[in-house]
Amino acid sequence: MPNRTIETADAPKAIGPYSQGVVSAGLLFTAGQIALDPVNGTIVEGDITVQTRRVLSNLEAILTAAGARWTDVVKTTVFLQDMGDFAKMNDVYAQMLGSARPARSTVQVSALPRGVLVEIEAVASVAR
Repeated sequence: MPNRTIETADAPKAIGPYSQGVVSAGLLFTAGQIALDPVNGTIVEGDITVQTRRVLSNLEAILTAAGARWTDVVKTTVFLQDMGDFAKMNDVYAQMLGSARPARSTVQVSALPRGVLVEIEAVASVAR
């Protein structure tokens, strides 16, 4: 079966040669999401809690467009500019994911696109 590209106006438009998400073999692979406002394409100003909330809202929009929910997510990867932000990011993550408990990796990186504080990507199980 061919891959299915996911595109939604409720998440930021891809700013390069990639897709917001791709469904292949029953799995959704999202592009890493940063704190971009999907309406105007600008970075949401604020601390790690504000940026994490926007990132997870963007991911949720892609999940919804693919027919998935947080409980379908099997793995996330979180990229933080500063591991000192982990606890605050984790609080927002727990609130927004509710009872979902996907596997997760969190790493500190030296820089992220557009100077944001956090980027998150996800893999979810979806029906074709």
